[in-house]
Formats: sequence, structure tokens, C-alpha cells
Amino acid sequence: MSPSPRTNALRQTLENDDVALGVLESTYSPALVELYGDLGLDFVWIDLEHAGPSPWNGDRMEGLLRAADATDTELLVRLPEPDPGMIRKALDAGVRNLFVSRIETAEQARRAVEASRFRYDGAAGKRGFANPRASRWGMAEEYVETEDEEIVVGVTIENETAIENLEDILAVPELGFAFAGPLDLAVALGHPGEPTHEDVQAEIETIREAALEADVPLGGLGFGMDDVNEKADAGYQMLNIGSTTGALQSAVESWLGDYDGDR
Repeated sequence: MSPSPRTNALRQTLENDDVALGVLESTYSPALVELYGDLGLDFVWIDLEHAGPSPWNGDRMEGLLRAADATDTELLVRLPEPDPGMIRKALDAGVRNLFVSRIETAEQARRAVEASRFRYDGAAGKRGFANPRASRWGMAEEYVETEDEEIVVGVTIENETAIENLEDILAVPELGFAFAGPLDLAVALGHPGEPTHEDVQAEIETIREAALEADVPLGGLGFGMDDVNEKADAGYQMLNIGSTTGALQSAVESWLGDYDGDR
């Protein structure tokens, strides 16, 4: 029996104008990806820009993907740059949702999305064709017909040049989402480590308004659940609510704080 075509729950959530919640899995553990899925998260964020395995390491990627496939969660993979070859490599390993950093122009965004498609914007796409894991080694039914529909490619807006070109970036055909990146944007604006600085927040608001106007799903970071709820009400559709290391730190500090003995 041939494997069934792939479906992407995160894409369906975005298309339905619902909100997806996820966690940054900062230890790159397949076991924790599976646990987060069982806990009911919509996505698990794997960041290959700032840490973790090489984005070219297909074996490590496949292990994380199998853990996600065992549950009802989706892997969301961030790549360090809009390299079309890197994008194709991740997708062939089985990634369905990715976003690329260091985007500054609409042309860079277009090249990223085009690299993920067999057919793009009324013409031939730039996705390579082989029989990788994404196609279940050539056995998946209707792989060509369904793959373009299931892949989501987004971009991070995290510097002044990207904001200057924001309208054109958001107009790129089949752009999956825009992710407002306050941490790197704070660096770009001369306020490193201050994502809540008024200058940073003003630019984040610019991104939010432009994404909503362009009808492009908006992603972002939640700084506590009050902030998550406010952003969901403000139109964000993808929200990262925490990280593995943050959750562990909070839990262990709480345990130690409740300990009555001398140490």
C-alpha cells in the first residue's frame, strides 16, 4: 500500500485564521519534540540559526521530524539564511514549515519561496525533484500534486532594510507568513537585549500593521502568557510561548525555592 499524501496541520491553522502556539525546543531532542506534541502544542520550533546542528545535517533533521510525525504537532524550522540549496535540503528531509532569517528584499524572499515549489507564480519552480524522505522515497501518492500546497515558507523581519522593503516583501506570491523578530531587530536598532524598547516596539507595530493589511499571517514571540493573549487578540497567528531551557529554569528555580532544608 502506498503512503498517503502529506498534510500540514500548521498550514491549515493559518488558512483558517486560527492561532498556533509553539515552543522553541532549544536542546534539539527528538524525545522532547514528541513530548511537546503529546502535550498538544501546534508546532515545535527548531532554530538552526543561533545553535543546534548544521542546517545541512539531514540525519539530525530526520530524527526530529520522525518525533513530530509520531504526534499531531508540526516542526517549524528556522534556517540561518535564504540559501535556496539549504531550503531544498530541508524540505527533502521532510520539513513542511520553515522560515528564513536575514531577509532584506522581496527578491530574497521570492527566491526562498520559489526554491520550495515545483510550480511557482504561474511558471516552473526551483524545487529539485528526487525521491527523498518527503516523498516517502518515491512511494507517496500524488506527491507532485500536493507538495506545493502543503509547504509553508515564511521570512523573519528583523532589520531596518527589511522594514523599508516590507510592503514588497509581503507582496511576494505564496509567502507563508512573516515573523516579527524583536531580538535581532533590537540589535539592528542599537538596543541589544532590549526587545521591549520603545523604538523596537514601534517597528514591531509597523510590521504587525503591514502584515495584517497585506493579509499575510504574522508570527512572533510571546513574553509571558499575558503578552501571548494580547498578541493573539492583535492578529498574530503564530506565537512562540516559551523554550525548553526557559521552562526547565523556571521549574528548577521553583523547586529549589520551595526546599526547606539547608544547602
